[in-house]
Amino acid sequence: MGLGGPNLVKGAVGQTIDAESLGGAEMHTSLSGVAHYRAADDRACLAMIRQQFRAMPEPIARQPGALPRREAAGLNSILPADHRLPYRMEDLLECFLDAGDWLEFQPGYAPEFLCLAARLNGRHIGVIANRRGFLKTGTGPRVGGIVYPQSARKVTYFVENAERHRLPLLYVQDVSGFMVGVEAETAGIIRAGAEMVESMACATVPKIVLTVNHASGAGYYAMAGQGFDPNFTFSWPTARIGVMEGESAVGAIYGPELDKLKLAGQSVPAELAAKITQTRADYERWLDAKYAAARGHCDAIIDPAATRAVLDFAFRAASVHQRTEHVPLELIGEGNGFTH
Repeated sequence: MGLGGPNLVKGAVGQTIDAESLGGAEMHTSLSGVAHYRAADDRACLAMIRQQFRAMPEPIARQPGALPRREAAGLNSILPADHRLPYRMEDLLECFLDAGDWLEFQPGYAPEFLCLAARLNGRHIGVIANRRGFLKTGTGPRVGGIVYPQSARKVTYFVENAERHRLPLLYVQDVSGFMVGVEAETAGIIRAGAEMVESMACATVPKIVLTVNHASGAGYYAMAGQGFDPNFTFSWPTARIGVMEGESAVGAIYGPELDKLKLAGQSVPAELAAKITQTRADYERWLDAKYAAARGHCDAIIDPAATRAVLDFAFRAASVHQRTEHVPLELIGEGNGFTH
């Protein structure tokens, strides 16, 4: 163990030394102090590791949980084959959350977001999930999977309450992004979205992400995306993680050119059509859950039927030692060359 091996050391500073003397177990436990323990062999090393685990504090006991309302095997039939079609998020959650102990937060307000207090195998958690489809509200129809100013404010308040009550959070992602346009801007989508992101980023309770379908654009980040360092991020094989869908990319890249052709009454040239087809194919490949997992955009792709067991383990692991406060950037920067 060392910053440079024997060959690098010889080339850089002209010293000739063997690997054991340079960075072996005896040197690091007796001279450098980098290592704390030295074991004679693998068996002794494993015994030391087990001893360290036995010295850790026991997790807080909790009440046994109730079984889910639905069988886990039913998950495969809830999500439609076409990722654009709607489904009931409640049906999906009923396959892995405890039955009978749900309390939805503001059910009549911004229904495109489902925020509820529930239990997972007896553990109290807060759940933030996206509903899909077209939803009726008192202010007009809403498109599920989209973050509106009202839904951003709803989630912000829910997360702040979860932080006050030390309630771990589960984000179930099927989000396509933030609403744009004149109405959204005049309603303060920028401020509301920033508050949603801030509340999530500043929350110190465990945050675990489950991506079941879409996870696109800024909506992905607002739903505790990987860049905000949630404790664990899991995806189903059906997950589609990316900046945007292929059709949106076609509109963004080739939209102006297609509009000109339409106004001129001309057909799409073969070369342009080939580029559009290739763009759609590229995005289908990039949005695949395996593509995201291979690049560290999620921790694991899991079998939907194993969701309850995986999430239960993840919450237990994340809740053993909770970090209860963030270190201010001002303190991090003291004497380290940072400017404020």
